[in-house]
Amino acid sequence: MTTAPTGHTAPTGHTGTRADSDLRERAAAALTAARVRTAGLTDAVTDEDLTAQHSPLMSPLVWDLAHIGNQEELWLLRRVAGRESMRPEINPLYDAFEHPRAERPKLPLLGPAEARRYAAEVRGRVFDLLEKTPLEGSTLLDDGFAFGMIAQHEQQHDETMLITHQLRAGTPVLTAPEPDAPFDPPVAAEVLVPGGPFTMGTSAEPWSLDNERPAHVRDTAPFWIDTAPVTNAAYLAFIADGGYRDPRWWAAPGWEQIRAHSIEAPLFWHQEAGQWLRRRFGVVEPVPDEEPVLHVSWYEADAYARWAGRRLPTETEWEKAARHDPGTGRSTRYPWGDADPTPAHANLGQRHLRPARAGSYPAGASPLGVHQLIGDVWEWTSSDFLPYPGFRAFPYKEYSQVFFGPEHKVLRGGSFAVDPVACRGTFRNWDLPVRRQIFSGFRTARDV
Repeated sequence: MTTAPTGHTAPTGHTGTRADSDLRERAAAALTAARVRTAGLTDAVTDEDLTAQHSPLMSPLVWDLAHIGNQEELWLLRRVAGRESMRPEINPLYDAFEHPRAERPKLPLLGPAEARRYAAEVRGRVFDLLEKTPLEGSTLLDDGFAFGMIAQHEQQHDETMLITHQLRAGTPVLTAPEPDAPFDPPVAAEVLVPGGPFTMGTSAEPWSLDNERPAHVRDTAPFWIDTAPVTNAAYLAFIADGGYRDPRWWAAPGWEQIRAHSIEAPLFWHQEAGQWLRRRFGVVEPVPDEEPVLHVSWYEADAYARWAGRRLPTETEWEKAARHDPGTGRSTRYPWGDADPTPAHANLGQRHLRPARAGSYPAGASPLGVHQLIGDVWEWTSSDFLPYPGFRAFPYKEYSQVFFGPEHKVLRGGSFAVDPVACRGTFRNWDLPVRRQIFSGFRTARDV
């Protein structure tokens, strides 16, 4: 095992079975990978940048840093181990439901050095706990769920902090290599997904979250779906055709939104001397034609689809395209099968700071030839965020249940900013349809 960046050594095993030891290794590796990424995102900027609020839509980075440690303490040290709170006076400060993001800079938050020490102390105690605790006997402990949940939680906040970095003004501080994935653009622009039943959701994925459960059968009519996400070049055609000036294509609230805020292109785009440019993590560059379009709201995605004579896929259609293997009738974990993602399959884990070209990662395509369903950009669907039949809130209703309803739209597939531990064929993301700062794109579908 590696050494955790807290100064404490990650667990090297347990005296139980080989499977038990493998599970501890997996949990420790997931926690360590998340903390390495957190350190990279928070060490890259000054203390002033850590404590500043770069957008009212986001928390100060230092809040996310301490919140990560606080949630880890809450679920692993207090709930699993039954210990007393380490810092009871700070718990209300890092309760995400108690203080809206816009108000968090006014709170008496831990400073950067203290936040790092607190998170490191929690992690050291957690590794001791992981070494000794049986990973069975309760729903929180079975299959190491609580440790996997916390690794996913930290990675989700790492993506949130990466969004803050994108919103941050000033000199670029993050670097990453350019995507170098195999490129094999699909011959056809769309494929036919056959109708019929398939298994949606999961009851078997050990670290799946409550809104992904339980597995259940859904039936779909046949439909056509894009073989790759909509590109910048395709979206530029919508702009050039006056898409942002024509109310025919827009849902009424979306039309009000773009008129009220004078929106005429995806977030971070601007036109200069007749050329469209974008700002990406502090670098201004020409909009690349072959990349999937990024930083569009649900309203923008829906308007483009209407303009193109198509529609957004439903969440059910998206998952069927991503998981259903017509040859076997099975629902697989990922489009390419059941194996965990590798760099050959998908653009995940902040390896790059941009999507790869549409048509990349042929090894990650589905049996029907649909590319990039996992990674690169979150994909808006037409569906509201709703519970599955038989849903049970676990381990707390504030993770999913309080967000169910027509106010939130579902996104699927992950983005380049998502770690594999928090991305699978059943994973569900959701957000308000006005949101543009997230790493969101889309693909379209149509009826047969």
